[in-house]
Parts: sequence; C-alpha cells; structure tokens
Amino acid sequence: MNRLQTQPNFGAGSPAPLRAYTPGDDFYDLLIDIHRGLDDDTSRLVNARLVLLLANHIGDMAVLREAMAAARHGVAPEPTAP
Repeated sequence: MNRLQTQPNFGAGSPAPLRAYTPGDDFYDLLIDIHRGLDDDTSRLVNARLVLLLANHIGDMAVLREAMAAARHGVAPEPTAP
C-alpha cells in the first residue's frame, strides 16, 4: 500500500454486501458503540488510541502523511514551518 484509499473500501475482499453501505454502516455502529457511556475525556482517549493502533497497522509513512494532510484539510489552517 502506498496511496491513501479514499474511495469506499469497507468489505473489500469479502462477499458483496446486501445493501450498498452495509459495511460502512457496520463500522459506524462499532465506532459509536466504543464511545457509548464514556465522558468526553475518555472518548478522546479512545479516539487517540484507535488512531495509533490503526496507524501502526498501516505502517506506511507515505500513506500516513497523506491521511493526516487529508484529515486536516479544510478543518484547520495548514501548519507553517518553524
């Protein structure tokens, strides 16, 4: 893997879902479930741990840089070099 996958990719390699967005919906449900009952600080900690676990799983710095830039784009000003 050397490019960030930005097209729908849930269920890749699995049998086709019955509905077009079922795997994405399943992911969203899981994401909501891991936050259920948590206060804001604990929820942020879970998000941070999830990001680090997934980044470790990806393990490709070029993909991670691209993902970080895409995640920040349009949300916050681009950082300036010191």
